[in-house]
Amino acid sequence: MTPTQFKLTPAKLCWTFLAVSLVWGAVQTSLAQQRPVQVASAKPDSSAADWKLVWADEFDKDGRPDAKRWDYETGFVRNRELQWYQPDNAWCEKGLLVIEGRRERKPNPGYRPDSQPSQLDWKSSREFAEYTSASLTTKGRQHWQYGRFEMRGRIDTRSGLWPAFWTLGIAGQWPRNGEIDIMEFYRGMLLANVAWGTERPYVAKWDDLKKPITEFNDPDWSHKFHLWRMDWDENAIRLYVDDVLLNTTELKDTFNRDAEGKNPFQQPHYLILNLAIGGTNGGDPAKTEFPARFEVDYVRVYQR
Repeated sequence: MTPTQFKLTPAKLCWTFLAVSLVWGAVQTSLAQQRPVQVASAKPDSSAADWKLVWADEFDKDGRPDAKRWDYETGFVRNRELQWYQPDNAWCEKGLLVIEGRRERKPNPGYRPDSQPSQLDWKSSREFAEYTSASLTTKGRQHWQYGRFEMRGRIDTRSGLWPAFWTLGIAGQWPRNGEIDIMEFYRGMLLANVAWGTERPYVAKWDDLKKPITEFNDPDWSHKFHLWRMDWDENAIRLYVDDVLLNTTELKDTFNRDAEGKNPFQQPHYLILNLAIGGTNGGDPAKTEFPARFEVDYVRVYQR
């Protein structure tokens, strides 16, 4: 053939371009059908990536809670509560920490027949405790200043029960040592509170949040596990349940109003897990069937 037989006219160029486009389109369609669909992933949570796990208890070993991590409060402790705290009411099974409240009578070794049930000697005026429970604490074991604190658990919300996951500062008398209630429940309400000192001893200034659990619009809410979290840094304390922000307290507002004027949230705090019964806020447990349980899947502490 001569070179003139390869000459392309404008019409031939147009048809050639169209043919090439159709072939390339078919190739792209075939390739798309052969490779998996790529789903856009959510943007990484940069704040979560900044946290490092520094302490945890997963409660994976059956038996008594780890003595290297937890100590116990014992006896009558606070708030005129009805329960006698004892280690026997706490154990680990099937990956959970169980804190059990029981209706059972225990003699009070500190009972004094001549004492009166006043605010000061209410403990010694009781000959017996009619309920028992447990309160675990990291006091003397571990404490932290700032961080992300998490507890996944299931709480019993029946009358008279007062479960809590909270912190206290290591130095100073309450409330000048500072209190943070990451999870607290009584009388149908979930609480997220922060407390510090006023001009008067033993009288707290509260930044509190009370949320009726009916507002979750879930009739099975009390039968489910939930995640409570605190994010605490040098500027603020933020308290959450299931990633819903309940309360924010700015540390510029939390200086004690006594002569020293310290900020109790600029010091390390230790953890407490407990199930109280009755007392000043817990309500009346008389018609509640026992035993009652506060179950904890894990507790974790992260720091940046």
